[in-house]
Amino acid sequence: MKVLLTGASGFVGSHILDSLQARGVATAILLRPTSEKGFIQQHLESAEIRMGSIGDTASLQTALEGITHVIHCAGLTKARRISEFYEVNRLGTRNLVAAANAREGQIQRFVHVSSLAAAGPATRDQPAREKDAPRPVSDYGKSKLAGELEVREHCRVPFVVVRPPAVYGPRDYGFLSLFKAVSRHLLPRPSARQELSLVFVKDLAEAIVACLEHPAAPGKVYFAAAKEVVTSRAMAEAIALQANHWTIPFPLPTAMLWSACFVQQLRSGMTGKASLLNLQKFAELRAPGWVCDPSLLEREIGFVCKTTLDQGVAQTRDWYARHGWI
Repeated sequence: MKVLLTGASGFVGSHILDSLQARGVATAILLRPTSEKGFIQQHLESAEIRMGSIGDTASLQTALEGITHVIHCAGLTKARRISEFYEVNRLGTRNLVAAANAREGQIQRFVHVSSLAAAGPATRDQPAREKDAPRPVSDYGKSKLAGELEVREHCRVPFVVVRPPAVYGPRDYGFLSLFKAVSRHLLPRPSARQELSLVFVKDLAEAIVACLEHPAAPGKVYFAAAKEVVTSRAMAEAIALQANHWTIPFPLPTAMLWSACFVQQLRSGMTGKASLLNLQKFAELRAPGWVCDPSLLEREIGFVCKTTLDQGVAQTRDWYARHGWI
């Protein structure tokens, strides 16, 4: 087996690379000349680097030489313009699928990393399940669904789609602001008690790798998440407990979240720098919940995301502290 991994230099992709390398799996990583390599520095001698991008169709043909399995983790989570989500998450996926189809018979498995955002909001009482019709509420979610459909409708090699919810862990910037707030003795308390499924990044990486060869996986969509359902408020409280910090409650009414998203969208337009917060993100923040049911992954693949919130927060905070992020 030889795996081509896209998105290897990013948060989730770097952990997938960790998992592949720990198993001794021959791996090639698709990198652009501008890719940051800090998270994968320890693997640069053992993993084969293939220069290119999912937007460059010629480079994909070269990148797939000698490859038997593909893990497509590259994607855009923030963008300056809505069109950028579709350029990367849909068209980039289309390019990679076409390149894999051109090597039908050589490529044995195509694992596509999507998102719960492609499925849409759901609550603890009615969690998202794989059989449910997708209802994305943001252009990010719609673009991830569009990428899924490129795989599910056009990929001629055996494929698997993995949908994680919000991912946290070492190397993550997304939840870093929450850890920083607690380190400054502030305890963010959103007025809406949004229910959340989460997945610790190392569990997600292991789940994705588990789908590479399992005979039950082809043609399936799987949610990969911890069974535990939490709230953003509970996560902040877990961080404060692990840090052993005194904190002052910091209310975050919905109107304040909207204002923050609006200001960040304006700032992004003026600076040309993409931001995670914008009015599209507010559509996700005001949803009643983002909960999914990971039981199908356990039943068919035998994989469980075992890391609890307390365990994951402790490991994440320790990494942040050791690397000077908090």
